[in-house]
Amino acid sequence: MLHTPPARSLALRPATGTGIDTDTDTVDLTVVVPAYNEEHRLPRTLDAICRYLRSSPGRHAEWELIVVDDGSSDATAAVVRDAAAVEPRIRLLAPPPASAGRARNHGKGHALRLGVLASRGRRVLLTDADLATPIEELPALHDRLDAGFAAAIGSRAHPDALIEVDQHPLRRLAGRAGNRVIRAVVLPGVGDTQCGFKLFDGDRARAAFGRSRLDGWGIDVEILRAFRRADWPVAEVPVRWAHQAGSKIRPLDYGRVLLELLRLWRRGVRERLRAGDMAVLLGYLLLSVLLYKGLWADVGHRYLVDSGQDQNQWEWFFAVTADKVFGGSGLEDPFFTQLQNTPLGVNLMANTAMLGLGVPLAPVTALFGPGATWALVLTCGLAGTAGAWYWLLRKRFVRARRAAALGGALCAFAPPMISHANAHPNFAVLFMMPLIIDRLLRLCAGTRVRRDGVVLGLFLTYQVFLGEEALLLAAVGLVLFAVGYTAVRPAEARAAVRPLARGLAFAAAVCVPLLAYPLLWQFFGAQSYHSVLHGPVGNSPRAFWEFAGRSLAGHEATADALAINRTEQNAFFGWPLLVLTAAVVVWLWRDPRVRALGWVAFAASVLSLGRTIPVPWTGIVLPGPWRALADQPLFESVIESRVAMAAVPALGILLALACDQLCALGREPGPGAPGAGEPGAAKAGEPGAIDLALRIAGWAAVTAALLPLAPTPYTTADRVPVPSFIADGTWRAHVPKGYSLVPVPLPSPGNAEPLHWQTAAGLGFPLPGGYFNGPGGPDRRGIYGPQYRYTSALLEEVHRTGRVPHIGRKQRRAVRADLEFWRAGAVVLAPQPGDEALRVTLERLLGWQGEWIGGMWVWEVHGGT
Repeated sequence: MLHTPPARSLALRPATGTGIDTDTDTVDLTVVVPAYNEEHRLPRTLDAICRYLRSSPGRHAEWELIVVDDGSSDATAAVVRDAAAVEPRIRLLAPPPASAGRARNHGKGHALRLGVLASRGRRVLLTDADLATPIEELPALHDRLDAGFAAAIGSRAHPDALIEVDQHPLRRLAGRAGNRVIRAVVLPGVGDTQCGFKLFDGDRARAAFGRSRLDGWGIDVEILRAFRRADWPVAEVPVRWAHQAGSKIRPLDYGRVLLELLRLWRRGVRERLRAGDMAVLLGYLLLSVLLYKGLWADVGHRYLVDSGQDQNQWEWFFAVTADKVFGGSGLEDPFFTQLQNTPLGVNLMANTAMLGLGVPLAPVTALFGPGATWALVLTCGLAGTAGAWYWLLRKRFVRARRAAALGGALCAFAPPMISHANAHPNFAVLFMMPLIIDRLLRLCAGTRVRRDGVVLGLFLTYQVFLGEEALLLAAVGLVLFAVGYTAVRPAEARAAVRPLARGLAFAAAVCVPLLAYPLLWQFFGAQSYHSVLHGPVGNSPRAFWEFAGRSLAGHEATADALAINRTEQNAFFGWPLLVLTAAVVVWLWRDPRVRALGWVAFAASVLSLGRTIPVPWTGIVLPGPWRALADQPLFESVIESRVAMAAVPALGILLALACDQLCALGREPGPGAPGAGEPGAAKAGEPGAIDLALRIAGWAAVTAALLPLAPTPYTTADRVPVPSFIADGTWRAHVPKGYSLVPVPLPSPGNAEPLHWQTAAGLGFPLPGGYFNGPGGPDRRGIYGPQYRYTSALLEEVHRTGRVPHIGRKQRRAVRADLEFWRAGAVVLAPQPGDEALRVTLERLLGWQGEWIGGMWVWEVHGGT
């Protein structure tokens, strides 16, 4: 039984014309009519309502009609009093007069709240004073409540609604736009929230209005949202409706409604993020800050040691993106730049530029530098990914906050994620994945297929601009889950096929137009390529039960021997977590989700072993299932060891499900449970001895599995200072506009420090060479870095060996051709190991000695001359 919460402290004038004891009696129906300056329309409306209710004594044996005068300045109150003198079941409610002598107009929401909280009906009808929906439509609403609904609302948007007199086109357009905003932001799935003809269960209406806060036109949305959150079913019923002249809605009211919707949305966010949830999210953020404390100690001047040259590359991506956002690149294509690899350029869509974050964070980059954006993306990206998984787990999988918190933490801070968070935010910042999964699950339910398909299309589009390879790996994991779930629940899977297919079609209809140009440029534009060959890079089987170098229990030398570098430790789950996962799958085997998730973790791990699977300590090599995918389009560019990352969410969800069961042990004993009610039996909510032992053992196992995987802070070091020739702008006097700066050795994936110089100089000059993915020749097969030219190869060899080669006319001619190709303005050599051999080589190639300017050797060449 619902208890009506007390109304707010509201002083009301005594009810007029009541012939019933208002403290004790209930009636079958209360009709509430809000009124503001309605002296002309009310007589007809009251007469119509009273005649109808008197004519149906079977349904409305006892009724009351409450008119709430919301501060009218005309004779509205007098009209109601006159009607009440004839029909004592009419009541007038009105706020007390203000100091000026009359009550203030508070708004429709305030009036409805007064009327509903003063009502005594087992059912409460709300209708507008203009009676745009005739009272004769009431039986259709009664029928829906008789069928078990808690409310029935008149709908003009229903296909069977009859609009006898339509609104002005502009008002109709504004109303439809408002409904779209309401459905998108606050109340999805309701076609018409604003029709002023609604019938409610009385107790539930008083409960909802007692908790309401809005005083304006947004009250309808607030009440319907309250019913939805309480799981009280609401039916939309088609009605007859005719626009009435004299509407009280003014143009400014639409803006006020939007503000009220914003208040509702903000309140909803606060309600969802309870104190416990906020503590979890802040915990994730604190952990991320601790991991990157070295970066934050001196933003822009610290470098992640294990990132190789990737930090330079990513900061360059963020700087170039901000430059394009603020117009620094002129009319150049947004997905292409010649600032690197000049004059051929770089295809930004064919590289992991993460435009989905680089564009919105462009102001941060412009104001604080790309180093700040780099630190912000990594720190908030990891925390946001954990928060997104936490949200999905709480919504779809578990009840216990602790279980969701641990599952979300494993999904975001598992060893593969921590490894990539050294240098690959496109694999670590995955907050969109839980949102995409949630939308796919909605589609499988088949409730709002078109809407969910459109939203899914927008989510997928955005994820493409965050990271395509991560999306591909997620798709692999989802396909594996679909296969596993179909095997254990074929009937449910078949039922989901049709709505899922329709939703994916809607998603494709959104994605294809939005992504057509970017993907065409990526695959067919300048500096595009069709694959990147990297050779076999599968995980070693040992990598699964060992610990990562960054884990609390890890040993760097052991992990380094099992991975290609410290940013690609793509397994390293540790043997305790593997044992725990196997135990969880056995324990919760009856849950089809557990079996499907266990299959995902196993299959993704096996695929990540690569084309061949070496059996440890035996010398035996088995064929791996990855060979079936290795040469397929898209998959041919995937580093196969990364497929193990698809197992991470599966492990996180399995952990959350297990922890949820541990939290529930002994908490909800059934009334027929053995021993229930016997002397010495555990009280409800208290675990028994066996359950308590299981919980202690379970939490001990969880601790033993997770504690060794706890990540340790990333190692950072002071950045190499930018030479003053670059930092103080001296380069401007030596590199004319339109010419490039040629660092020696040329920028490459192994030497990307010149990219840092370029960002420090505000992208004022282009660079030949660089660190990017591009075509390696006429066949357009992808490579890391630029195509080598004679000069770059020669100088790289000198840098590697420390020997000055023979220099003749042929070599000088080849170097001059390269400098002309690069449109070189100056050649520069910074202090570095082996720089003496490089300096001598350059002097012999160019024919004169360089100048020591601003901490660098400088040769002005101006196009090779």
